[in-house]
Amino acid sequence: MAGRNSDIDKDLIATAHAVAGAARAAILPWFRRADLSAANKATEGFDPVTQADRAAEEAMRAVLAKRRPQDAILGEEFGRSDGSSGLTWVLDPIDGTRAFLSGTPTWGVLIAVSDESGPFLGIIDQPYTQERFVGGPGLSEWTGPHGGAPLKTRATAGLSDAVLFTTFPEVGTAGEGAAFRRVAEQVKLVRYGMDCYAYALLAAGQIDLVIEAGLQAYDIQAPIAVIEAAGGVVTDWQGRPAHDGGRALAAANPLVHAAALDLLRSTV
Repeated sequence: MAGRNSDIDKDLIATAHAVAGAARAAILPWFRRADLSAANKATEGFDPVTQADRAAEEAMRAVLAKRRPQDAILGEEFGRSDGSSGLTWVLDPIDGTRAFLSGTPTWGVLIAVSDESGPFLGIIDQPYTQERFVGGPGLSEWTGPHGGAPLKTRATAGLSDAVLFTTFPEVGTAGEGAAFRRVAEQVKLVRYGMDCYAYALLAAGQIDLVIEAGLQAYDIQAPIAVIEAAGGVVTDWQGRPAHDGGRALAAANPLVHAAALDLLRSTV
C-alpha cells in the first residue's frame, strides 16, 4: 500500500478510474430520461434515490469485487462490506440526486480510498460533462472535453475577495445557518445548489470556499482527497478532521480557511 508521502499505487488509481468509468456507463442512460423515478429515503423531507443511483453503485461494486476483493467498501446505497487490506472504498454513486432529477449537471460520482487516517485518494467525476477531478499523493489533475491540466487552488488571502458555495440556502440547523451567514456577509460572492461540483471547482482554482453541514462520510471523503492534493484545506467547523461527515469547511488555502473558521467555531 502506498504511503501518504509517496506516489499512489498504480493499481489503486487504475481501479479508481475503472470504478468511475463503470459508474458513468450505468448512470448516463438514465439522465434526463422521462421515465426516471425516485423513491424517498427520508421520513421527513425529501431524500431521493433513483434507479441510476442503485445501478451505479452495483456497477462500482462489481469492479471492486473483481479487482480489489480484499478491500472494504462503504457505499451510500448498499452500506458497508468488510475487507482485510486496511483500505476502504467510499462510494457515492450520485452525489446530488436532487440535481440529477432536475436535469442539472451539477451532480457527480464520488470515489475515495481511505485508510485508518482518512481518505488519501479521491475522484470527483461528472459523467455528463465528461470532467474528472483526481487527487492523491503525487497526483492532482483534471481531464475533460477541453483537455486537462494540474489542479491548483487559488491564493485568495481574505474573505472580501472570496467566492463561497453551499448546496442548500438553509445549510442545516438554525445555528448552522446563522454561522454560514456570518461568513457569507464577508465574502465577495455566494452561490448555491452545486452539490459535489462545488468541491471540484474549488480544487480547480475557480472558487475559494465551500461550507456544508449534515454530511455523511461518502459525501466528503473524495472531495477531501482531491482538494488537499490541489493545495486546499478541508476540516470540520472546529478545525478537526472532517472525513466522518457532519460539518465541513473546504478552503482554497490556509489563510482563507482560518478567516472562515474564526466565524464558524462558535456554532452551537
